[in-house]
Amino acid sequence: MIKIENRFFFILAFSMALVVALSNYLVQFPIDYLGLKNLLTYGALSYPVAFLITDLSNRRYGKKTAKKIVYLGFSLGVIITLYFSTNFSDLISIRIAIGSGTAFIIAQLIDVNIFDKLRHKIWFVAPLISSLAGSTIDTFLFFSISFYRTGVNWVTLSFGDLFIKIFVALVMLVPFRILLTHIKENSVEEKKISV
Repeated sequence: MIKIENRFFFILAFSMALVVALSNYLVQFPIDYLGLKNLLTYGALSYPVAFLITDLSNRRYGKKTAKKIVYLGFSLGVIITLYFSTNFSDLISIRIAIGSGTAFIIAQLIDVNIFDKLRHKIWFVAPLISSLAGSTIDTFLFFSISFYRTGVNWVTLSFGDLFIKIFVALVMLVPFRILLTHIKENSVEEKKISV
């Protein structure tokens, strides 16, 4: 039987994988309402949830285990993306997979480190600053790797996506605060999770 501690670890990692796969699929579709087609994709709406998962992991388990969740979620997310969303005969689709993976892992690890340094400030400082930094890095890495010199107006799309990611990061403070009451913070340096 899986311990409750381990079950929560795997729920976070699997949730991370689902957010990664869903966002990688949705980034292919511009929002075609209110003149947003050249500014925004649906991936911008789902991706910031990954930062919520990372920040909850960091708050609960600490930096080392949060990184394990990022790596596990990343690995599962890439496998799901490659299987369901990547068209290997389309260069843009391959570039999206590479751009997504590169941007995700770098941005999430930066998020973990910033959150860890700010974790003892007022409750909203660590998740807000780490998510904003991670979202900014992720956005520009992803769009430049995926769409540079493709004819896609990636700079405009990246600013549109970043604006929405910042907005969603602010909104994600609400569930973060609510979930904090249910998550016992790690009082020891790191909890042992057997993966």
